[in-house]
Amino acid sequence: MRGWLVGVALVGGCATTQPRPKPEPPPSHVEQKPRLKLAVLPVEGDQFPRLAQDINGKLSKVQLTAVDDYFVSRATLEVVQLSIECVEANNACFSSVGKSLAAQRLLFAQLQGGAKRRDKSVKVVFTLFDVPTGQVARTAEKQFKNEDEAQRGFAELLESVVTGKDAP
Repeated sequence: MRGWLVGVALVGGCATTQPRPKPEPPPSHVEQKPRLKLAVLPVEGDQFPRLAQDINGKLSKVQLTAVDDYFVSRATLEVVQLSIECVEANNACFSSVGKSLAAQRLLFAQLQGGAKRRDKSVKVVFTLFDVPTGQVARTAEKQFKNEDEAQRGFAELLESVVTGKDAP
């Protein structure tokens, strides 16, 4: 029995563990690059419901270079503007919208119907807005004859805003 205890003591004495070295914290002089967050705002669909649905579907799948985080807002641009009491369609108001959503970029669409009752035309405008500078980064717009034509042609406009290349 005594030999067994001596054997266990010898084996146990050899099986010591070394303390793990603590990981060194990153140098304080190295700055972390802030993450770029894009807020995608759905378009209101009261006047052109099919077009709005198609646009919102495409907007939710957009991928921009240099953007780290994406989220699709549940509220439209107009609803967010009302909630922060800023209803003007100008850069100062768009900056306030971006700040309220904690985003550095906004991507949104706007639809505008024809001026006359029988005018079925629709103007589609896509905007990529840079919140920190308070400026429009890219925009594309086109007047379509009707909702059906807009449904067939809006994707090229959106692509031009996303890529920065002019629409054909």
